[in-house]
Amino acid sequence: MKATGIVRRIDDLGRVVIPKEIRRTLKIREGDPLEIFTLPSGEVVFKKYSPIGEISQFASQYAEVLYKVISLPTIICDRDHVIAAAGVSKKDYLEKNIAPSLNTYMENRQSFVLRSDVISPLAPLEGSSDVASVMYPIISGGDVFGAVIMLKSQGTKNPSETESKLCQSAAVFLGKQMEE
Repeated sequence: MKATGIVRRIDDLGRVVIPKEIRRTLKIREGDPLEIFTLPSGEVVFKKYSPIGEISQFASQYAEVLYKVISLPTIICDRDHVIAAAGVSKKDYLEKNIAPSLNTYMENRQSFVLRSDVISPLAPLEGSSDVASVMYPIISGGDVFGAVIMLKSQGTKNPSETESKLCQSAAVFLGKQMEE
């Protein structure tokens, strides 16, 4: 583990404040769930918890099916990074960080559909030239947990109503799976 040199005291209610610098670096936002682990050496470890990560194997299968049906590369992400990918190189996409623009769409519970009148297309991943064809947030219990994104392929036209509805259905279905 990396020492930060920051020391915090536990208050009378058992709370510890995680320093702003660490929260910003690890993209921990107010209300984010954290898992707490104890190690045999006596250390207490806080880890960001990704509820959608619990269904990542299922999400991978769903992405594969979507790709087979519509032939658009499909990725599924949580609030921080890609957890499932189909139609693209998995090693190039899995665990890749999402772009701030995608995070803004998710926080605002907005979907995105690429149309010819769209001035600035949605680039969903940091450091990538990929553009989203369709994106729908995954919402469960009123909270946003991630998104289903179909990427625009070379030479493909704007998404059809069917492709858009399939992406929306996938996001709603994954949201329902998280409620169970």
